[in-house]
Amino acid sequence: MASDPDDPGRPAPRGAPLLADVARLAGVSEITASRVVRGTGRVSAATRARVMAAVEAVGYVPNRLAGALASSGSMLVGVVLPSLANIVFAEVLRGIHAGLAGSGFQPVVGVSDYDPAAEESVVRAMMAWQPRAMIVAGFEHTAPARDLLAAGGLRVAEIMDIDTAPLDVAVGLSHDRAGAATAQHLLAKGYRRFGYVGHDWARDVRARHRFEGARRVLAAQGLDFVAVRRAEGPSTVQAGRAMLAALLAGGGEPDVVMFSNDDMAVGGVFHCMAAGLEPGRDLGLFGFNGLEIGDALPRRLSTVRSNRFLIGRSAAEAIIAAPRRPAAVQVIDTGFTIEPGETA
Repeated sequence: MASDPDDPGRPAPRGAPLLADVARLAGVSEITASRVVRGTGRVSAATRARVMAAVEAVGYVPNRLAGALASSGSMLVGVVLPSLANIVFAEVLRGIHAGLAGSGFQPVVGVSDYDPAAEESVVRAMMAWQPRAMIVAGFEHTAPARDLLAAGGLRVAEIMDIDTAPLDVAVGLSHDRAGAATAQHLLAKGYRRFGYVGHDWARDVRARHRFEGARRVLAAQGLDFVAVRRAEGPSTVQAGRAMLAALLAGGGEPDVVMFSNDDMAVGGVFHCMAAGLEPGRDLGLFGFNGLEIGDALPRRLSTVRSNRFLIGRSAAEAIIAAPRRPAAVQVIDTGFTIEPGETA
């Protein structure tokens, strides 16, 4: 092969660099170069450094697809989340990256926009790349998507929820118990007239589970929600503000309002500010998620804090701990914390 005239030891520029170019420049066999690039086998630190310097020098990019075809599995982990606009899932993804760090696995991310049909499409596309594992949010899959995830012993982590039996491993919290704990906390503080402001339960069944958990606790005390309002679309600050305004205008006279999440609750705080109501004194407001914005309000938002980073990290660690699906399903409860705050 011709050499670069400016560097006789370096192959001359041409098409995509080959592993042979890396091996030649590093002065090792192609097998040794392959071991270094793939992170497998025993190679001395000095040899590894020499090979990686050659990789950088020639601009070599490994053909992971070819490796996957040869080994019946890639180093990819498919991740399907409902949204990346919501900070909740951005934190989950950060946890997934932390859990995979140093393992050689790389996440490939798709977004379903809370649509089971879209999730099925993303799962089907990812399966064509023979991922080693999949991480998906929730349990609400179409039948074809469930069949794809269940086939072949693929490691599958269903995250954010543990209220349903998983295909393989579930990582998250019980939203039913979180809703129940919220109602118990507010009852202990003396609240008796509960209102609820939420968003579309078809898009977020976990919010419905929290509502049902709270309602069960209220029923045990002979109580129920005196007023309920839900937006038809996704949760937003603006929707929370509008729905609280509509709920208060519609009667029922709640003394505390539970919101489906912190975004909606922050909107409720803004409505109170505009209407001359003081959260925590004139009307209790309670959210869910424990977002940073809740701590930045004039009065700290009362809420439930979910462990989103831990959910992502635990899911990643669980699926790479064993290459094949265990016979028994696993449930990893990352828990939640009631944050009393100052708005309820």
